[in-house]
Amino acid sequence: MKALDGRTELQLLSFQAPKIRLLRSLSIVGSEAMQVLDFAVFPKPEFDLPIFCANFFTTASINIIVLDLNPLHDLISRGDYKEKYYKKLLPLGLKYAELLPWGGKLTSESLRFFSPIVIWTKFAPSHYKHSILYSAFVDYYKAWLDLMDQATIETDPSRILCNREAQHRYLTWRKEKDPGHHILNKLIGETLAKDLLGSFLFNGVDELGSKTFLDYFPEYRDKNGAVIEKRSVIGKSFELRPWNSRGEFIGNDIR
Repeated sequence: MKALDGRTELQLLSFQAPKIRLLRSLSIVGSEAMQVLDFAVFPKPEFDLPIFCANFFTTASINIIVLDLNPLHDLISRGDYKEKYYKKLLPLGLKYAELLPWGGKLTSESLRFFSPIVIWTKFAPSHYKHSILYSAFVDYYKAWLDLMDQATIETDPSRILCNREAQHRYLTWRKEKDPGHHILNKLIGETLAKDLLGSFLFNGVDELGSKTFLDYFPEYRDKNGAVIEKRSVIGKSFELRPWNSRGEFIGNDIR
């Protein structure tokens, strides 16, 4: 897909598998101003696997990176889920937390969708840092694939429904508040950007559930009943990594 400037290209790839509802990738290349990779893997609702998430934004002066196995369920209230998927991955997270330090303020609203092993970092472009980032991507993706290989299908309808709603809530948040919206609007126009968000990047938001953004996040409702546009309404952010080496949340109340 060509952007409005006639030079920048948006490359779209997607894939499905027995345990994968959607693997999709968006690459933005050909622009002198930036390069982008938005890569995600969403499990089928019969599996409670985390969502693999890699968002890389690069300009001539800075790289902004998010790499994580986004938890499907809340890790503070669901200690069993945290134990199941993240306990063995903590050494991997600690390794890259040293090499790719915390990138500064992150809002509490965004933080609830991240795990203790999240890489949230910013750095000036360099071959050394890019090499580390590539290794981190490979290691995290291999870790996710290992979890997928070990995952067994859920047969309890109530748990499948819970997984489905949790993924729908995640997609609903990302479609409404993902920071890349303005980039897509500029590149391909608001109409095409809206379609790309709903039908590709966050595919499933119209199929997995019927709840709206304000059903899940009523704190974003303004006095007229519309969605507040700003990303944070709580006004709380985390300057430093809010998990300790044991993966325990130490940032006080996330809300």
